[in-house]
Amino acid sequence: MKNWIQAARLRTLPLSLSGIIVGSSYAYYQGYSNWKIVVLALLTTLGLQILSNYANDYGDGVKGTDVNRIGEKRLVAAGIISASQMKKAVFITTVITFLLALSLIYVAFGKENFALSMIFILLGVGSIGSAIKYTVGSNAYGYNGLGDLFVFIFFGWVSVIGSNFLFTHSLDWKLFLPATTIGLLSVAVLNLNNMRDIENDKAAGKNTLVVKMGLENAKRYHQFLLVLASSLFLLFSIITKTSFVPILIINIPIIIHVFKIHKSKSYHDFDPELKKVALSTFALSLLFWLTLVL
Repeated sequence: MKNWIQAARLRTLPLSLSGIIVGSSYAYYQGYSNWKIVVLALLTTLGLQILSNYANDYGDGVKGTDVNRIGEKRLVAAGIISASQMKKAVFITTVITFLLALSLIYVAFGKENFALSMIFILLGVGSIGSAIKYTVGSNAYGYNGLGDLFVFIFFGWVSVIGSNFLFTHSLDWKLFLPATTIGLLSVAVLNLNNMRDIENDKAAGKNTLVVKMGLENAKRYHQFLLVLASSLFLLFSIITKTSFVPILIINIPIIIHVFKIHKSKSYHDFDPELKKVALSTFALSLLFWLTLVL
């Protein structure tokens, strides 16, 4: 059990919940509330993140990418969990996550909105497929520099706007601003991961965006992600006349983080910063929820 919990990478889970919290909080602010949707959306997202982590452990493990990685060890590469065991875990987690997604869709739309239900079922299938295909298979998109795009779409737009739509059954264009913020912050976490692993990824033929652009450009890209994320959330607060407090508080650790990354010389320096950005994103979502609810 300890090994499977480690393979689930608990430190990545708060980041995956951030978009659901933001989308659900704004739905409450709009006058919509349903605790069943909140719980099922959070459980579905956790399922998708754990599925992604298991699939990533399996995909990189069988390709030999994780043999000399920096940071937390991967279980398949270390021989602690066999590839066949992890493959079964991916299948089981896929089934559980899909059933959670179906339950969520039924609670949100019932029998009356068949078209919307089908759209979200397809979205759920796409999310599951993306979680698996990041590193699994010969055409894994994480090996072709597309990881940033998929993380942005699913952690940002799909998570925030999708969760809000489950309540409201409508789109609010203003929500694209915080959705983009969460997406960009999630990409920043991935970018840190890829900066840390740049040499190992090069040797394994994993052509992440960092490998393609080089470390110094990746640092500039990282700064751009964080500045744009903060600016868009601030703009959202101005437009909706909601509190500036969440983004102002989170900007403190983010600014400190930017200076640390700028000065970083060793690949080992990037690993502890991963958790800081992930937890800052989660804290932003919780502060946003508190300001809207209170």
